[in-house]
Amino acid sequence: MSPIAPPTDRRTLLRAGTGAALTAALATACTSRPASAPPLTRTDGTGTTTPTHPAAPSGPDGMTGTGGPTGTGSTAGTGSTAGTGSTAGPGAPGGRTRPRAAPAPRRFPGHPAQIDHGPRDRPAVALTFHGQGDPAIARTLLTQAERAGAHVTVLAVGSWLDEHPEMARRILDGGHDLGNHTQRHLTITDMSEAEALREITDCARRLRRLTGSIGTWFRPSRTQYATPRIQRLAARAGYPHVLSYDVDSLDFTSPGATAVTRKVAGEIRNGSVVSLHFGYADTVAALPALLDDLHRRGLRAVTTTELLTP
Repeated sequence: MSPIAPPTDRRTLLRAGTGAALTAALATACTSRPASAPPLTRTDGTGTTTPTHPAAPSGPDGMTGTGGPTGTGSTAGTGSTAGTGSTAGPGAPGGRTRPRAAPAPRRFPGHPAQIDHGPRDRPAVALTFHGQGDPAIARTLLTQAERAGAHVTVLAVGSWLDEHPEMARRILDGGHDLGNHTQRHLTITDMSEAEALREITDCARRLRRLTGSIGTWFRPSRTQYATPRIQRLAARAGYPHVLSYDVDSLDFTSPGATAVTRKVAGEIRNGSVVSLHFGYADTVAALPALLDDLHRRGLRAVTTTELLTP
């Protein structure tokens, strides 16, 4: 797999001539939700869903922690509520309430430590996004998914959460999975054991401070598959499974929206886990057509937790 290039900011995208695609995609995201789309739901990590609506992003909470290894982290966030990142709520003093803790990692019996796809006998797929890049593009992608009744999985980079802490709650309030994609998005397989563990646990700490949980999933940075050592370190940090994928969109190479859609549509099938990225105009422009293709084929776009829940 080609190394993942850093996400491109809006100014660079406009200079590269992709501003038109991004503008068109932003306009698409603001159109009315199709009447045929299923109602949006919130998932609590156990497969149970309740109706919800996308919430406006909450303001930054000022989290600036530096942190080091946290130990096992296996119980982080369970049954507790994060002290930061609160969202607006009707009826509360000042119109604000404390959010419930986000879902924590869980073990899926019958699945390997490293998961690259779900059951092949159910018409569902997981669209997973590497969480990094311009937050405006990220919000547009989330809105596109929500308007189509789709849920996704976001593997967030810790340094990105440091810069945009409000995105953690925005992702969860949309009914999506939120996970860990290391603190600095460096080549984790080239690191010493101590450094690799710190990359995992530093990001886990950010997630826990913002949401009350270390995140539902861990994905290693700059590699499709985790080595046995990285799998062991992830388990030590509290993640029973490492999340890989079986369909690579190659959107980070900026091949054009049509190429992204064609690549995914040509390979996706029941149970597929697809790798996509925040931060790229091609992804924004491709997602509506990709979601339409899934709908025509009877494939539901769900969170990874939903994909693996019987």
